[in-house]
Formats: sequence, C-alpha cells, structure tokens
Amino acid sequence: MLIGGDLVEAASGKTFDNINPATEEVLGPVADASAEDMRAAIGAARRAFDETDWSTNHSLRQRCLEQLHEALDSEREEIREEIIAEVGSPRMMTFAAQVDWPLTDALTWPAKMIDEFPWERSLPDSDMMGMASRRAVYKEPMGVVGAIIPWNYPVEVTLNKLGPILATGNTVIIKPAPDTPWNATRLGRLVAEKTDIPAGVVNVVTSSDHLVGEELTLSPEVDLISFTGSTATGKRIMEKGAATLKRVFLELGGKSAMIVCDDADFASIVPGGAMVCVHAGQGCAMQTRMLLPRSRYEEGVELVTAAMAGVPYGDPGTDDGVLMGPVISARQRDRILGYIAKGQEEGAKLVFGGGRPSHLPKGYFVEPTLFVDVDNSMTIAQEEIFGPVLCVIPYEDDDDAVRIANESAYGLSGGVYSTSEERATGIARRIRTGSIGVNGGLWYGADSPYGGYKASGIGRQCGIEGFEQYLETKAIAWPGG
Repeated sequence: MLIGGDLVEAASGKTFDNINPATEEVLGPVADASAEDMRAAIGAARRAFDETDWSTNHSLRQRCLEQLHEALDSEREEIREEIIAEVGSPRMMTFAAQVDWPLTDALTWPAKMIDEFPWERSLPDSDMMGMASRRAVYKEPMGVVGAIIPWNYPVEVTLNKLGPILATGNTVIIKPAPDTPWNATRLGRLVAEKTDIPAGVVNVVTSSDHLVGEELTLSPEVDLISFTGSTATGKRIMEKGAATLKRVFLELGGKSAMIVCDDADFASIVPGGAMVCVHAGQGCAMQTRMLLPRSRYEEGVELVTAAMAGVPYGDPGTDDGVLMGPVISARQRDRILGYIAKGQEEGAKLVFGGGRPSHLPKGYFVEPTLFVDVDNSMTIAQEEIFGPVLCVIPYEDDDDAVRIANESAYGLSGGVYSTSEERATGIARRIRTGSIGVNGGLWYGADSPYGGYKASGIGRQCGIEGFEQYLETKAIAWPGG
C-alpha cells in the first residue's frame, strides 16, 4: 500500500488473496489493511493538505499529473494484462474504457485545466448600506478526499477521480474494491517511485473488509467522499457522513433504456442489444431495457435473440476474441441467477440463457440471458442486475416509450434510435437521465460530465462539472470602489 509516501504492508502483516474470476485461481497476496491503517492514511492526507503547498502550487500539481500519466503509459501493457486477470475483462475492452481511454486523457485533461480554469473572478463593486466594496470569488480545494472504487472498471474510475482531485489541489485516500486491488497498488508504486507528488498527497489502502473504507465516511478529517458503486452503498455513505456534513459525489446504479423507434433500421440496430453482455453486463450505464414498438415487436425479438445466441464468451485470459468474460465473484454470480429466477416467477418469458454454462465448470460465468414480454413493473425491469441480462419491453408510441423509460428509480444513461435525428433527439431530451446517446453517439471523455438523475447519484464525474465538485467557493470583499 502507499501511506504517507511509503510503500508498506498492513500493520498487522495480514494479507488476502486476489482471485482470477475466470479461473478461480489465486493471483497473489494483497496487504489487508485494518481501520488503524486507514486512519494512518487519513492522517497523512490531512497533514499533506494542511502543511504543504500542494493546495496552492499549480505548477507542481501540473508537473506531477504529467509525470504520473507518463509513468502509467510506460506500463500500459502490464496494466492491460493485470486488468484481464483480476477483473475478468475481455481484452477488447482494455483498448477502450478499461485501460486505453482513461490512460489517454483522465490525467492530461485535468492537468490542462489547471491553466484554463477560472480560479478567481471579480464581481461588480458594491455600494450596500452606503459602503463601497470591491468583491471577488475564489475557488479553493475541498481538502481531503476519500475515493472509493468499484471492481468493474477500476482503472477508468480511479483515474477519472484522481485527475480532478489532484488538479484542484486536494489530497486523497484511494480505497480499491477487494476484488480488484492490484491496479491500485501499482498506481501507488508509480506515485511513490516516478513522480514528485509530496508524501501523503496520494494514499492507497487495500482491505478485504468493506468497513475499513467506512472509516473515510466517518472521519471528521475527510472533507468529501467520491464514490462509484451501488445505490445501496451510496445511501449508506450519505447516512453515515451526515454526522460530519460530509460532501459527497455518488455515481450509482442504472437501468438504462434502449429505445428503438418504429422507423429505425432494425437489422443494424436491434442486434446491438446484445452489447449488454460486454464485460458480463457489469457496467452501470449499460442499456439493459430494450424498448421495441409493438408494431415491429416480433421482428425485433427475432433479431435480438439471434444476436444474444452469437455472443462469444469465455476466459479472456486465453481467448482474445471473447466479448464477455466472467462476473466478478461467486456471490455476484448467485445474485444474478437469483434475479433470473425472479423474472421467471413474475411471468417474463425467458427465451435464451438463464443459467451457468455447462462447458465452463470453473470461473464465475453466467450465460447471456434474454427475457422478452417483460412488464416494466417487474423486478428485473426495475432493479439493477449487473449481469448479462437483457429485458425486452413493448411500447405503443413515442410518449409511451418515454413514460416507460422514465418509470424507473434510476436515471443514468440510455439510447434512442431513429432515422430522424430530430425525432430521436426530441425523445432523448425528455428522458430523465444524466447521459444518453442518439443513434449510437458516444458521450464518453474526460471533458464530458458523467453521472445521473434520481437514484443514479449526486454530482458528476469528469468535465467542468466534475472538476468543480472538488472545489469550495469563497467570496472576499474589501473596502473601496
């Protein structure tokens, strides 16, 4: 781990195993921190913020982000293999959001913003109560940030948190998921060995115990929690952080709708519903509800059924062509299978998959699974399954599609498809969601705000909006005009 500038083991000497989810084999040991270790990291981050010039030294922050970018880029291929092994990611996804996309701009864009962001602005002179005053507004770092990382896209989420956190002058404690710790410990080593980041500015604490991460939420020395993960955990963070009025950024779950209009090119678009199987469905923005017009419903079901049947899946460590690897753990596999059983109990029609693949006795695999004739009130349409499961729902007209899409506790992402961009955009504007693609457009990037409405979270990751959430606002006035 990295605590206070030193690469250390847990104070207790304990370790836990990092498991390959495709093979169930042990990759190696990881330091198993206790609450004591976490408190040491919090103290180091607090001292680094309070006692160094990190929070005010723009040129140092920019140089350090550039150094870390170069260091990570120099080990890109090692990171790629590590992500395939510990996350179970298909290799093709490492050339996109798992590795290459964030390595390109997650640190460089925030570094560039250090020069471009308006750190201060003047207000018009005031003459309140007959007293002339000059006024200005300053943006200052929040302080100590606890960054809690999920297991599905750990490099992507970590770097897209770390870039703006450091660029804005904060210090940080990174708590990776127990299932995927090595990418974070590698990051800690590179910070210590390859950058001028002062001791304590970045800390990495690994633990098999989720409650060790809760020390971040409870500590009065931590000013903000930046969390990506489940809505249930996000609610707990808000609840436990209330005692210290903790600021929170929460990027939570989703149940995004893929709306295919009746004028769309079904043959080219509808098979894309099988993309819910990418990385075994372990993505919060995935379009897991496909909405098909009733007038072309049977045609659409036939197309998507064939696509789901053709999804290549298996061990991404031995087959570079798989689109879908395992889910992250036996616990997650059993959770998904429970949702599939619930869908059948509630009357949804299972037309493909639904179980564990017989040809893969090892690893945490679930078959690509397709439900049709789903009512939007069913559990599988309302709750985030986080597995390779697609629900197909019929609708009557555009208004009905919008209604169904919005009848959800979530509002993270989605997609609309029509030969008329104007029509699709009009529908997209009516969906209560934080991001949405029209005819396959991609909104992703370090400069693009990502987050959700409703139970999908609070705040935004990336973009100017994500940059500013790590900043406090201070107004200062002086006498005189």
